[in-house]
Amino acid sequence: MQKDDLSFEGKILHTPYAKDDVYGALSMPVYQNAAFEFDSAEAMEAAFTGKSTEHTYSRITNPTVQYFEDRVKVITGALSVTALNSGMAAISNVFFTLAQSGSNIVTSRHLFGNTYSFFASTLAAFGVEVRFCDLTSPDEVEAHIDANTCAVFLEIITNPQMEVTDLAALSAITKQNGVPLVADTTIVPFCAFKAADFGINIEVVSGTKYISGGATGLGGLIIDYGNFNWLSSPKLHTTAKEFGTAAFTSKLRKEIHRNLGAYMTPHAAYMQTLGLETLTIRYERATNTCLKLATKLEKLPEVESVNYTGLPSNKYHALSLSQFGDRPGAMFTFNLASREACFHFMNKLNVVRRATNLFDNKTLAIHPASTIFGTFTPEVRKEMNISDKTIRISVGLEDVEDLFNDIKNALKII
Repeated sequence: MQKDDLSFEGKILHTPYAKDDVYGALSMPVYQNAAFEFDSAEAMEAAFTGKSTEHTYSRITNPTVQYFEDRVKVITGALSVTALNSGMAAISNVFFTLAQSGSNIVTSRHLFGNTYSFFASTLAAFGVEVRFCDLTSPDEVEAHIDANTCAVFLEIITNPQMEVTDLAALSAITKQNGVPLVADTTIVPFCAFKAADFGINIEVVSGTKYISGGATGLGGLIIDYGNFNWLSSPKLHTTAKEFGTAAFTSKLRKEIHRNLGAYMTPHAAYMQTLGLETLTIRYERATNTCLKLATKLEKLPEVESVNYTGLPSNKYHALSLSQFGDRPGAMFTFNLASREACFHFMNKLNVVRRATNLFDNKTLAIHPASTIFGTFTPEVRKEMNISDKTIRISVGLEDVEDLFNDIKNALKII
């Protein structure tokens, strides 16, 4: 059997190293170093000018990080993969590559808190306009796009609003208007969602979540599928004349990520490479438990509502099923009577951990309005549909009955 014919898991486990390890190690060694030695000045020049693929400095490339990138590239079929130190580093590197003063980004207010802040505050200071609209309305999206739009950005299932957009419809609009579709797909990993199949051009992922294998470290990925004509990009059209569909990757790898200095560290890449090997089995376990737990909570009188797109009662269920299958991630939210009820509930938990992050091996609970969005004004939280009554649950690998009993006991005290 050829390696190209292997399953998803087989490709992860059997992606070869760029160079044979001298000791035949089955796990890629951690090249925890900064610089690399060359046999000659000519070889050094070739590496630094991009005429060879040898490593020069670990802020730019590193063998351990490259192996992690190569594994992701094999399982996604992407043109290129760039590994960075966090999901936010991935998002910021994407938009420093795409945007310039006078550009605009079309997106939703239903975003993760730091992503919203990056768009509305950080990029605004550089003269980039953010146009917030309802991404579930194709007509509204199209009305916000113009010649200066550098990208349409979305989360495939928003956190914590759990909104789902019709990706095929959105992709058709962006393709027709010559605008790249950039998506944060963190909530549903590669084993369950194929971004390129839905017309996504640039995918960003927080590797800190599912990939790391139990929150072993921070990481982010930028995945370029090579399926966009960058001649229509306000910033990259000149680069596209030389590099074609690789224009985005060329700009990112030769300038932006080098200058911003957020490349993934070798040890983080090693840990995330190991996490990839168990991704499918952990995802199946966590999502099965998530659906069972959400279903159980729907029946509790103390719970006002449960928001999980895997539930048949959810308004996005049919669309979610068509895009992500019957296990759309291991996160759901539920509403209690008040902010005070949420705090009482949180304080009584014994098995579920009070912590941020998603898709740890342990189940985590957080009150988004007072934490992730706690520094936002009440007016902005309202615009973002962040309720004081909402608890977010990231489901881990525990037994569902242990989790349900813990939640029931915490609710009884309210």
